[in-house]
Amino acid sequence: MFGRPLWVILLLLLVASLVWWRVPADDGQLSRTALVMGTLVEIKAFDDEKDKLDSAISAAFAEMTRLENLLSRHNPRSEISQLSAAAGPFTVSQETAELLQLGQSIARRSDGAFDLTLGALKKLWAIESDSPQIPTAAQLQSALSGIGPDALTLEGLQVQKQQPGLQVDLGGIAKGYAVDRALNVLRQAGIRSAAVNAGGDIALLGDRQGQPWRIGIQHPRKNGEVLVTLPLTDCAVVTSGDYERFFERDGSRYHHIFDPRTGRPARLTQSVTVVAKDAASADALATAAFVLGPQAGLQLLEDLPDVEGLLVGADGRLFRTSGLRRGD
Repeated sequence: MFGRPLWVILLLLLVASLVWWRVPADDGQLSRTALVMGTLVEIKAFDDEKDKLDSAISAAFAEMTRLENLLSRHNPRSEISQLSAAAGPFTVSQETAELLQLGQSIARRSDGAFDLTLGALKKLWAIESDSPQIPTAAQLQSALSGIGPDALTLEGLQVQKQQPGLQVDLGGIAKGYAVDRALNVLRQAGIRSAAVNAGGDIALLGDRQGQPWRIGIQHPRKNGEVLVTLPLTDCAVVTSGDYERFFERDGSRYHHIFDPRTGRPARLTQSVTVVAKDAASADALATAAFVLGPQAGLQLLEDLPDVEGLLVGADGRLFRTSGLRRGD
């Protein structure tokens, strides 16, 4: 879920050691960056009281680390790892139950394009490791057995897997959830203007000192080039793309966003950006829309209240929901 190849982890650690900073600007800004959930997370906040800022940002990072330990499938002691190992009903925390419930709701809404039960498939491809592989058809069939929106049932805090060996993976939603929780920590500390950015999962608190936050969306095929800049306030924005984690073999790109119908990387889209009230929903919806492709993915987002999106098709064409078109 939060894994990265070893060389990426080492590079991020080096960068984090160099850029774990406190940057108090004249306008009351404090920005700090740390390695959490396998990616560099930046928290930027504004307030006249620098001590309050420092304390709030530290607490926000601590909350993200706590949730990583709770939700990561790469941690054998995490609640999600224990759920995957359980043969029978398993009782989870309130936080995990809420996240599973949200994920299952979006899974059903997207006809299974978003799926919490792809743990075995992701282990099979191992794209986030140092040794990714292309599975055989038989291996894919085995990994896809019993997955889907009905593979998990949740009653209160008790989770029942329909198959004992089912592997749960929250990689398409947990990072957004942790970003939301970090922003809530800042809000509860009295901060009124802040941004939490975890590798493209962004949650925004208020505006940026009277002006909208300006969020640049990465061009999926032109490294370092901004495709679109969105002026946003008090919302979340998440981008999923086939350029984030991938390997290439024989001229083909194999990335980390899988189509649950085939067990292979989804091929209809290059990237999807979703704007929503919370980052957890935006995270899952971006994955679902990516798998569905521009037409069906755009319709999924259009049908939801307070959700907007921008999709880049496999051919490079740009698609926007009506709210973003009106904003031009």
